[in-house]
Amino acid sequence: MKKVLNIGFLMLSLGLFLVSCNDDEYQTVESIDKIKIDSVKVVSDTMDVLGIQSIKTYSTYPSNCEGFYGYDYVYNDNLQRQVTAYKYITNGPCAQKNTVGASQINFNPQKKGTYTFKFWNGGDNWITKTIVVQ
Repeated sequence: MKKVLNIGFLMLSLGLFLVSCNDDEYQTVESIDKIKIDSVKVVSDTMDVLGIQSIKTYSTYPSNCEGFYGYDYVYNDNLQRQVTAYKYITNGPCAQKNTVGASQINFNPQKKGTYTFKFWNGGDNWITKTIVVQ
């Protein structure tokens, strides 16, 4: 009887191990690529120095195998910023369906001035937003 219980326990443990190691539900990121920013929402075009403001960007992803990866946030000089969004692309079964995704940048200016943001909109096109920091 003890051998039967040990074998049963061994089989149950092995079964749980195989189920927990099944990674078919996970998709692997295959590549990263630029994605154009369709629109930008700035809550206020003026703010206080050392304040924090969320700037939301919206992009259209052509399938459910793509999503927001991150930003390339480049300081061109003290008051100018260029923002490019990047998407990930996975290897899973993909439904071709346009989905709009929102992401955000938390802007925390350290000095007064007029800040100019340029958000990449594809090709040589940029969406320009200005925020005055007092």
